[in-house]
Amino acid sequence: MPNHWKQYEMPHKGWRLIDVIDIREDGQSECETGYESCMMCGHEKIRFVHILTHDEVGEEFRVGCNCSIRMTDDYVNPELRERELRNRANRRLAWRRKVWRINEKGNLILRFDGHKLLIFKYKTTNKYKVVIDETFGNKLFDDILSAKNAAFKGVEYLKERGKW
Repeated sequence: MPNHWKQYEMPHKGWRLIDVIDIREDGQSECETGYESCMMCGHEKIRFVHILTHDEVGEEFRVGCNCSIRMTDDYVNPELRERELRNRANRRLAWRRKVWRINEKGNLILRFDGHKLLIFKYKTTNKYKVVIDETFGNKLFDDILSAKNAAFKGVEYLKERGKW
């Protein structure tokens, strides 16, 4: 991977931060994660990828936090956005340790922050559905772990919108 910091023709400033993503968003293990390399400095094994654009460059650049700070000349937002994703990843790990109880029908139940989450096997299929409070999810999941991950995402979604 080239080091664009050493290339005069590559703009070093004036970039805009579009997004920051966690490439382990779905909670896969470290060994099964396809990490990325920074397109600016070439640093390998980036988990939190900052996506930047520049008017003079025809493609988005996917870079690490340090390069994002330098390229945008913004010493607050890149770190803040990455910290939010790191905190979410820590909440996801804590979520996995939560103990769900099994009710008399064999469904999984979790009471969390005054809300009730339910995972049940859907009719005649071997798939699972998620219910948060009284709202049934639309998707079916092949296994309980996938359903628990979906429940976490649902809770996060409701928190982001102030509905939790």
